[in-house]
Amino acid sequence: MYMQRALELASQAAALGEVPVGAVVVLDGEIIGEGFNQPITASDPSAHAEVVALRAAASHQENYRLPGATLYVTIEPCTMCFGTLIHARIARLVYGAAEPRAGVVASQLQLPEKTFFNHRVQVEGGVLQEQAGTLVKEFFQKRR
Repeated sequence: MYMQRALELASQAAALGEVPVGAVVVLDGEIIGEGFNQPITASDPSAHAEVVALRAAASHQENYRLPGATLYVTIEPCTMCFGTLIHARIARLVYGAAEPRAGVVASQLQLPEKTFFNHRVQVEGGVLQEQAGTLVKEFFQKRR
């Protein structure tokens, strides 16, 4: 259900010409923040789906810490986004498709396994990975 909403948000990004990634933050069964990639339209290099969703959730909670929350995102996060998850104290990350080049959860740096962070994030990958991966593949095929 939550990953399905993230996929809908990813489609909104694609419609704007942005890489189709969507994210939602859930706390106690309620979506408290959502976002999609918009660095081009927002002229903001940090406006990745995860960061947009975390900003919305933090604003909703009136707190930059989001303990107990889960972030659902359609694609494996990059370094910037994973760092933001750590700073927000997200309890759990659920992602769809792997990002072989820039994903740092499982594909490249395996950051959740590192012991130098002052917070641990539980991770579940591969949720609706086919749909998420297809969105990205089709997006880039159309651009070529």
